[in-house]
Amino acid sequence: MTKKVVSAVCAVAFAGLAAWGGLYCHSAYARAHTLILATTTSTQDSGLLDVLLPPFEKEANARVDVVAVGTGQALEIGKRGDADVLMVHAPSQEQAFMDAGHGLIRKPLMYNDFVLVGPASDPLGIAKAGDLESALKTIAAAGASGKTVFLSRGDGSGTDTKEKGLWTKFGIDHSGAWYQEIGAGMGETLKMAVDRGAYTLSDRATYLALYGPGSAGAGKLAIVFQGDSALYNPYAVIIVDPKSHPNVNLALARKFVDYLFSDEGKRIITTYGQDKYGQPLFKLLPEASGN
Repeated sequence: MTKKVVSAVCAVAFAGLAAWGGLYCHSAYARAHTLILATTTSTQDSGLLDVLLPPFEKEANARVDVVAVGTGQALEIGKRGDADVLMVHAPSQEQAFMDAGHGLIRKPLMYNDFVLVGPASDPLGIAKAGDLESALKTIAAAGASGKTVFLSRGDGSGTDTKEKGLWTKFGIDHSGAWYQEIGAGMGETLKMAVDRGAYTLSDRATYLALYGPGSAGAGKLAIVFQGDSALYNPYAVIIVDPKSHPNVNLALARKFVDYLFSDEGKRIITTYGQDKYGQPLFKLLPEASGN
């Protein structure tokens, strides 16, 4: 091989290495400035993230990639180390996640509540039920008689876990064709409830955002039962443990959690929805508010 050819080959090789190095550096830079947030469909469908994330992205010079799934799936993503931060709402599952060593920090953040929703005409008269147990028993009896359908998310989400726990809590048989597990997020479940004239359990925030007063779906779906203490719905934020999952962007994860608990973050959470729906869609838990 002549000297000229060797030089040409080396030049090409060097150029290739330089290009690879540039790509690697770019990739490393992008990862350092990207936060992966696995969260529930309710925080996404309610619209909260649309107003909560942009100020953080600007302040931190970063991008937040959101994976909106059920809480069970979000926790599984965290167990694989494929997310930096989780925002979820199933306390028992969250504690199991922490006990297994997947979480570094878990901080209670905010809450709202679950509501039973159904056709605006409420053909079963669920709104007249004296308590939650009576409301669910009425739905189950009507379902067994072929008079109604109840849609269960069936996706291992916090909402799904809560709903299944309620039937168990009151000892109500919810087997049968009337009880339909659809494996869908909250927004899609509500849409199907409208289409099928069915009842379902929803977090209040997603219901108000999609079907409450002033929304595009107003009048198509109604809250038929609310207010029971068993319908309490707390959310927590978890940083995935980098000791178990080295790919976690710990620095940016800590910045994000600090932002959520900052005056600005708490202001956004506690005022979101007030102007449009006449009430905030989320409230701070005492641990987060300092009260």
